[in-house]
Amino acid sequence: MRKREETKKVKIGKISIGHSNNVIIQSMCNTKTYDVKNTVKQIIELENAGCEIVRVSIPDEKSAKAIEKIKSAIHIPLVADIHFDYKLAIMAAERGIDKIRINPGNIGDEEKIKKVADICKKKNIPIRIGVNSGSLSKKILSKYEGHVTEKGLVDSAKENIRLLEKYDYNDIVVSIKSSNVLMAIEAYKLFAKKYDYPLHIGITEAGTIKSGNIKSAVGLGVLLYEGLGDTMRVSLTGNPVEEIYTAKKILQSLGIRKEGIELVSCPTCARTNIDIVKIASEVEDILNGSKFDNLLKKSSKKSYKVAIMGCAVNGPGEAKEADIGIAGGINEAVLFKKGIIIKKIKENDIIRVLLKEIEKDLK
Repeated sequence: MRKREETKKVKIGKISIGHSNNVIIQSMCNTKTYDVKNTVKQIIELENAGCEIVRVSIPDEKSAKAIEKIKSAIHIPLVADIHFDYKLAIMAAERGIDKIRINPGNIGDEEKIKKVADICKKKNIPIRIGVNSGSLSKKILSKYEGHVTEKGLVDSAKENIRLLEKYDYNDIVVSIKSSNVLMAIEAYKLFAKKYDYPLHIGITEAGTIKSGNIKSAVGLGVLLYEGLGDTMRVSLTGNPVEEIYTAKKILQSLGIRKEGIELVSCPTCARTNIDIVKIASEVEDILNGSKFDNLLKKSSKKSYKVAIMGCAVNGPGEAKEADIGIAGGINEAVLFKKGIIIKKIKENDIIRVLLKEIEKDLK
């Protein structure tokens, strides 16, 4: 795995990205932003899942006017996603937004761009230039015979950066997303050779939870392995809380951020005599909740590994590095810690006893 690329440090609210800081997990609300109650409710759910920066869409003035109320009720930095209307960017900045996502080239003449750059500079608000396959100008598309290419994506980022730098603004984060995994990877790699602005990485329009998780894991996994990425979002069609779980697992799998509860389980076979699928699924759902996440944060441990194994073959020996685990027998299981068997558990009591022991370990 390559060393992280050295990028500029950018501060978003109380969180710093770039340079040697952690890769930060982001998501985006799918509520109507002007619906403050439901937007705040979703953001709190995202916070509890481990989201560290959250974005909301600002398509109109009533959404921009909701920013102050939303910010007063949440605990993580808030990003305004804005297209075309520079006045909405100014409204968001005036209401204390922590970051703005915009494509300068999409908001009109350069005087409008200057106004956005000026207020963001005055209030120390970073701007994320969000390039994707659908945002390329006609000029760039014609340069590449009407096709979206990785070089075209980088050209678009370059042009948008120029528009901000022209007005002495460089508190910039860049994303270059595509739904084509290989194109996104190559575009980010090309960009990183030329610039040291921090990168927000993601595979846009990745799809549903099933297909989107796979595309995101492949694309983000490669980029992170290459040392690219300062913040990340897994883009899924569904509950955005699922994006956080996937992002955490990607970072855990690569060892970039080991903190958190990790569950490993065997694929089962004819040797399995208890319902491992049901047990693993239920335990994972419960461990992903805020209760155990908070217990871990309060404990002296930064990470905790749980193993759900089907039999003695894939039991304490293979999963001996796990903090705790069970291995199935006939209508029962053995509970083990660090590979040492502690006791036997009846099948109907496995989930209850295992969770009780995990809770005890984390207190």
